[in-house]
Amino acid sequence: MSKHIYKNATAHLPEHCRPTAEILTQFGGKWAIAVIGQLNAGPRRFSELADAISGISERMLTLTLRTLERDGLIERHVTPSVPPRVDYELSARGRSLQEPLIALHIWATEHMADIEESRREFDASDR
Repeated sequence: MSKHIYKNATAHLPEHCRPTAEILTQFGGKWAIAVIGQLNAGPRRFSELADAISGISERMLTLTLRTLERDGLIERHVTPSVPPRVDYELSARGRSLQEPLIALHIWATEHMADIEESRREFDASDR
């Protein structure tokens, strides 16, 4: 796989902001969160993940899994068989991410209605 998909999206930021920005960039799309959420219940095969995550293409699932594996958040296990069985599961690092993601989910749920209202007000203004 080409390494060109791994861009340094935070190169322009001050050094002290980069770690947080890099992590938030990783989860800026919906697919990484969806995959991590599915793997929170335990190991899954590729096809199980594809079936469970509505709207994700096989290519996007593959890219998301590779990125999460590259970051050490998931582990890929291949069982020799015909065809080979491949299972994905959260690594210890991925499991340690559950608490902050749940806290972020709670915050978003509590504030989404207010944020939507702010957006409506902003969009209706003459800005």
